[in-house]
Amino acid sequence: MWVADQWKDYEVIDTSKGEKLERWGKYLLVRPDPQVIWDTPRRHPGWKKMNGHYHRSKKGGGEWEFFHLPEQWSISYKNLIFNLKPFSFKHTGLFPEQAANWDWFSKKIREAGRPIKVLNLFAYTGGATLAAAAAGASVTHVDASKGMVSWAKENAASSGLSQAPIRWLVDDCTKFAEREIRRGNHYDAIIMDPPSYGRGPKGEIWKIEDSIHPFIHLCTKLLSPDPLFFLVNSYTTGLAPAVLTYMIATELKSLGGHVESQEIGLPVTESGLILPCGASGRWWKA
Repeated sequence: MWVADQWKDYEVIDTSKGEKLERWGKYLLVRPDPQVIWDTPRRHPGWKKMNGHYHRSKKGGGEWEFFHLPEQWSISYKNLIFNLKPFSFKHTGLFPEQAANWDWFSKKIREAGRPIKVLNLFAYTGGATLAAAAAGASVTHVDASKGMVSWAKENAASSGLSQAPIRWLVDDCTKFAEREIRRGNHYDAIIMDPPSYGRGPKGEIWKIEDSIHPFIHLCTKLLSPDPLFFLVNSYTTGLAPAVLTYMIATELKSLGGHVESQEIGLPVTESGLILPCGASGRWWKA
């Protein structure tokens, strides 16, 4: 498992009864987590001193309950700063486990010894975009949500990356990739974090089980003659790491290199265990 264990402003303090107790800066949140199926004693005092609690509804969805939590605050990871705010369906605007991937590809970008162009698809609030830009890459950031792209720009400004070579685009990722192929544009590295289900700006349907392999195939056509890496993230339970490995290896076998997929996770302070948080598949040049 690839573990994001370099955080100082974030930690999973404890897990129990379908929920996790997290510290985001100086604030404590309790959120549901489908992986937490164990029922262990809640001894940490934070369970009773939370600043926010997301209650899941049996009918689907849920709602937040707040206790002295600001509308927005920020935390840092190394030289990056992220603005947080609780919004619908339990999220805060950041997936801390992705720091394991940020560190991996940032090292590859810094050590490449040449300019690197990165394409970040389904780019959300820009964690991977900022990490790649801070490492010296030029980045094209694509997401179908105008609000998420605006949020990512705010994070870039907070991180001192307003003048970094980042191209911000609100677009359907499949249609954007198809247009880039027709234009003859290429990228040295591609990052994608596709949702399990989603809609594009014009109602385009995305269902990961049907769309992910064709989309990976499509995006391989955007790779430069000397690509650096290809990263696929998945939060869909049915897509095991071995499935990611097979799809990536099938599409990139002509390039040689290495393919590896693992679960990604976060350390749990109280138990010493690692909380699984999805999976990632990585290809990189030998």
